[in-house]
Amino acid sequence: MIVGTLNVKYSPNLGDGLLAECLEAELRSTGVETRSIDLAGRTAYGEGLKHRRAILALLEHAPGIVRQIGVGAALGFTVQRRLRPQWREAFGGLDAIVLGGGNLLADADLNFPTKIDGALAEAAFADIPLGVYGVGVSDNWSRRGQVLFERAFADSRITHVAVRDERSKAIWDRRLGPAGVPLAQVCPDPAVLAGRHFPAVPKPPGPPRIGLGLTDPLALRYHTADRSVREEALADWMVELVKAMAAKGWQVCLFTNGSPEDRAYLQKVAPQLQAAGGEVVSVTPAFSTPADLAGFISGLDLVMAHRMHACIAAYAYAKPHIGFAWDEKLRSFFNAVGRDEFVADAGRIPVSDLLALAARALAEGIAPGPHAACVGRARTEIARLVASFEPARAIDAPMVAAQ
Repeated sequence: MIVGTLNVKYSPNLGDGLLAECLEAELRSTGVETRSIDLAGRTAYGEGLKHRRAILALLEHAPGIVRQIGVGAALGFTVQRRLRPQWREAFGGLDAIVLGGGNLLADADLNFPTKIDGALAEAAFADIPLGVYGVGVSDNWSRRGQVLFERAFADSRITHVAVRDERSKAIWDRRLGPAGVPLAQVCPDPAVLAGRHFPAVPKPPGPPRIGLGLTDPLALRYHTADRSVREEALADWMVELVKAMAAKGWQVCLFTNGSPEDRAYLQKVAPQLQAAGGEVVSVTPAFSTPADLAGFISGLDLVMAHRMHACIAAYAYAKPHIGFAWDEKLRSFFNAVGRDEFVADAGRIPVSDLLALAARALAEGIAPGPHAACVGRARTEIARLVASFEPARAIDAPMVAAQ
């Protein structure tokens, strides 16, 4: 069986690549062959959009209706002229398609609604069975986004739907159930399998190594519309945080998941953070692949980050982690694995309170029983996803023979 995985694997944010590679590896462990298909048409890591930060800044200040009309028109042209022919060719010879994982059921200026509608239209035209696995679902759909998502899934030959948390299930069922789309089950995020598919890197001897993941405040504002996230205030808070961690003798490793705007922000604030913490503060070079990101995280004692998949990778390797609150999807993951107490509001929580929380996380670690159960459940749910394609293949086989 050949299964195409449809997601944003080659996003510059390597967290997307990590979950995609984990999903593919686990699919292959069930005996299927996989084919990667990127919703943006990318074919390799590092193919990020040039001037992305400038584009985000422009969109941030544009009126909502102008953003939706302008971006929607440009996306529609790109999907019709460039992406749909690519997807049509990539879908050739597939026995099934998996849409997932990642926060794909979200509507930021019609990006995913337009692309998913186009891609699933091609899959429906080719009559290819569709499974949905490990996706996040946001409740920010515009009226047009609702129409596109409804059409995309109502017209598809769906065999299985599993989303990555209870909140996503509630939104999926409420928004798509009335259109006749199958209701969702809940499954773990594929990236919890990182420890199974990417070897851990031994931790260097010495004091605790803390990974401090940095995210450009502009990206936080764009995706949440929270204008209270201010760059200067967040930088001042991080200076205080790094100074306090250095005073405890902890090693502080500054890193990002790879998005260009995050890397630029890291380079901008790193001198301040290194001046505050001295020689215990290091800047981690940019990662080239998801394996590099996973290896780095596996060698830490604790991760603090806004980016959800930095935290999920930490969980995969049973490393304590603290999520910086910014989007409900991050809190939903922490709730799903019973770690909701370890979500903190970066820039607002007193540094002394955060350090106390970090010390607690280091002392408690990750409970092995629930962790093993989560990883085992992810494997079981992916096996169920693959099994859902078998009845569809049985129906197709006589049709192919008749031809």
